[in-house]
Amino acid sequence: MGYLLILLNVLLVFLVVAEEDGIFASGKSEEEEVVFDKNYKVIWGEDHAVSLNQGKEIQLSMDKSSGSGFGSKMSYGSGFFHLRIKVPDRDSAGVVTAYYLTSQGSRHDELDFEFLGNREGKPYTLQTNVFADGKGNREQRLYLWFYVDNIPIRVYKNKSNIGVGYPTKAMQIEASLWDGESWATDGGQTKTNWSCAPFKAYFQGFDISGCEEEEEEVVQASNYNNTPSTLSSSSSSSHCASDKYWWNAQRFWELDPVRQKAYENVKSKYFTYDYCSDKQRFPTPPLECS
Repeated sequence: MGYLLILLNVLLVFLVVAEEDGIFASGKSEEEEVVFDKNYKVIWGEDHAVSLNQGKEIQLSMDKSSGSGFGSKMSYGSGFFHLRIKVPDRDSAGVVTAYYLTSQGSRHDELDFEFLGNREGKPYTLQTNVFADGKGNREQRLYLWFYVDNIPIRVYKNKSNIGVGYPTKAMQIEASLWDGESWATDGGQTKTNWSCAPFKAYFQGFDISGCEEEEEEVVQASNYNNTPSTLSSSSSSSHCASDKYWWNAQRFWELDPVRQKAYENVKSKYFTYDYCSDKQRFPTPPLECS
């Protein structure tokens, strides 16, 4: 599997783009080549992280002893974030390659991309989730397909006016490679094949288009059995909503008709799970699903 360019506009939309064909409506003519150390640092599993290509690429590996993860040095109140990711190939069942934005604490906000590995020859599943004020359980899953250039795969609208939680806290950008065999593949029935270890994921594209927030507190977690992170507890302030930032422009407030149609096509053809349709789990649909 080649590199996937993952884009996330924290105001509205998750996107996934195959290969490196450019940035969706980014306002930039081309992507800057930025070394890893400028904006990021390894936050756990340092002996399982390797800098490559003069710092323009980082490799994370996972074996039975540990995985690894990195995070941004700053927190962001708004932005348009991306990362190029090459997930582990061959037999990757139980292996989770994650890219997410997160704040700190039990009432944290979080926006997740999780690539769930599979047996060789079977497709990866991409799971997205949204946490607002500590409440998640908003999983959607779809099979990856090619080519998916500039296709939205998740939209989460601001419906706070009817009591729906919406991410408002400043968040750090994080990525990790970790063992999720208890749930990631076939609901945990398909286990990790450790004879294929070490599993390796590669990351590129470390420039960040975001409005920085001051960090109030940083907590490092290195427990391999939990989702690790280095997190900021600061809240997003109003200056990050300013229209001086191109990603806050009105054209990003909703999908245009072409991308809306593409998004509906993804939902009908590639979704394998949507919490909004899970009547057993949610007999009364969540408010945002109405």
